[in-house]
Amino acid sequence: MLRFDSDYMEGAHPEILRRLSEINFEKNPGYGSDDYCKSAADRIRAACGCPDARVYFLPGGTQTNATVTDALLKGYQGVVSATSGHINQSEAGAVEAYGHKIITIPEKDGKIPAEDLREYLDAFFGDSGRSHMVEPGMVYISHPTEYGTVYTLSELEALSGICRSRGIPLYLDGARLGYGLVAEGSDVTLEDIARLCSVFYIGGTKVGALFGEAVVFPDPAYDDHFFTYAKRHGGITAKGWILGLQFDTLFTDGLYLSISRSAVSLAVELKKGLKEKGYSMLTDSPTNQQFVIVEKSKLRELEGLLTYSYWDPYDESRSVIRLATSWATTKAQVEELLELF
Repeated sequence: MLRFDSDYMEGAHPEILRRLSEINFEKNPGYGSDDYCKSAADRIRAACGCPDARVYFLPGGTQTNATVTDALLKGYQGVVSATSGHINQSEAGAVEAYGHKIITIPEKDGKIPAEDLREYLDAFFGDSGRSHMVEPGMVYISHPTEYGTVYTLSELEALSGICRSRGIPLYLDGARLGYGLVAEGSDVTLEDIARLCSVFYIGGTKVGALFGEAVVFPDPAYDDHFFTYAKRHGGITAKGWILGLQFDTLFTDGLYLSISRSAVSLAVELKKGLKEKGYSMLTDSPTNQQFVIVEKSKLRELEGLLTYSYWDPYDESRSVIRLATSWATTKAQVEELLELF
C-alpha cells in the first residue's frame, strides 16, 4: 500500500531522533526555559533576521492558530480568512470556540487577493452601522495555501501594506512553510515573512519534526502575555526541550530547507509524470501538495493500492484528490505511484 495522504505520516528526521536519544536521560527545566529552546530560538532569530523576535514552541497547528488569534484579538473582533483557509475548513471551530468569528472572503487559488481585502475593509470601516458587526481585527493567510499555492513577494507586500494601514495584524500560518520557501519560482524568504507579518509560525509537524510549531513575533510589541495565553490553551508542554531540540536540529546546517527541497523536487517530478499520462491538475502547485483530477472509475481501481486525501468532486465522472510528498518520500515511492496511474 502506497500512502500519499499527507506530509505528517512519518515520524521524524533521523538526526532529530539521534539527538533526542542522546539527551534522553538529561534533566532539563520545563516549559521552554531550557538551553535547547534558547538555542533554537536564537537560530530562528538569525534565520529571520530579527534579533529581537520572541519565539515560542507549541505542540500543534490547531493549538497555535487558536492561541495566536485569541491572544491578538479583542473580545469583539474576528479574523479575516480566505473561505478555503485552514482555520475555516479544518479545525473544528477551534477559533470560534474562544469567541472569535472567522470572517471569510472569496479566495483565488487559495490566496486572498489584496484588492479584495482592501475592498472588504474599506466597506466595513465605511459602514455607519459597523458597531453592530464583528470587527475584523486580524488577517489570516497560509503559505503554502490549502491548494499548495504560494504568495509572491509583491502579493505579500500588498497584503502587509493594507493591514498596516488599518492597524490590523497580518498572521501567517506556516504549517508547511519549508515547502513554500523552496517552491519553484518562489521569491519569498523567511526574512521577507518576518519583515511583512506581525506574527507567523514555522511548521515542524509536517516538515521533519515528531511534532511542534515555532511561533515567531518579529515585533515584540505584538507579544502581550502570549505565554500565558498558550498555557491557558493547553499549548505549553512541561517537556518543552523536546520541541526546542527538534527546532534546534532543523535549523542547524540548513536541514529545514534541504529536507523541504527534497519533498518539493519529488512532488514536481510526480506532477510532471502525471501530466505526461494525460492527467490535469486543479491548481498549478509548486509545492509538495499536488491536486489531481481523476476519473472515479480510476479511483475504484486504486482501492487497496493507494491512499490519498479526497478533496472535492470535480464533475459527474471525476474527482479531485490530493497527493502529498514529505521530507521522507523517496524517488522509488514516486516512481511506484506513477506506475499505478
